[in-house]
Amino acid sequence: MSLERVAVEHLPPGYAIYAALFLDVRNAAFLQSQLVARNAAFEYAFVDAAAVVSRAHLVAAVYKAVLAHAGNSLKTPNMHAETVLSLSPSVNIAEAYRRFGVSADTKALFAIKILYPVADDDSQAAADDVWAHLRDNVQGTAVPLSDATIEACTDMAKVKKYFKLNGVPSLTGRDVDGATVVRKETELLVLGAMALRGL
Repeated sequence: MSLERVAVEHLPPGYAIYAALFLDVRNAAFLQSQLVARNAAFEYAFVDAAAVVSRAHLVAAVYKAVLAHAGNSLKTPNMHAETVLSLSPSVNIAEAYRRFGVSADTKALFAIKILYPVADDDSQAAADDVWAHLRDNVQGTAVPLSDATIEACTDMAKVKKYFKLNGVPSLTGRDVDGATVVRKETELLVLGAMALRGL
């Protein structure tokens, strides 16, 4: 099974986060249509992996969404939509959906499911149900959710555009040996932009 229960420190009790990464997705338009139709069976955060720079970027967005739910301060209809919004440096919900959510052109896709309330003894049954639903409805290849697989999916040109990082001196003019440093610096700038959103 390529569905992972994501461990997040300081997660409020009763929440469980599951995530999977699919490559070569062939039915992204169908998945998007299910979200637009608000089909309850498809209540997931479907995120275009091309716009995500790292696992930390993804986990930070999920954590912000859970905290918004726990504090009754959601700006979107549910935690899954809030996750997509939380990935963005902008407070514009439509723009966040367009840039970070699933679209007909999506080829690499994160599927995130936040369950609440969930007891620890129910978590394996819940994970099995989520995985069965994803396996039946996402036409793509499930791969491990690691920084290496995420890095292979990331479109750095998109990330730099969305977070207005083009021309940042510390991210330009590096050779191949500096690529890891540039990626880490990009990740820090992205996380900072997410944290400062709306201030």
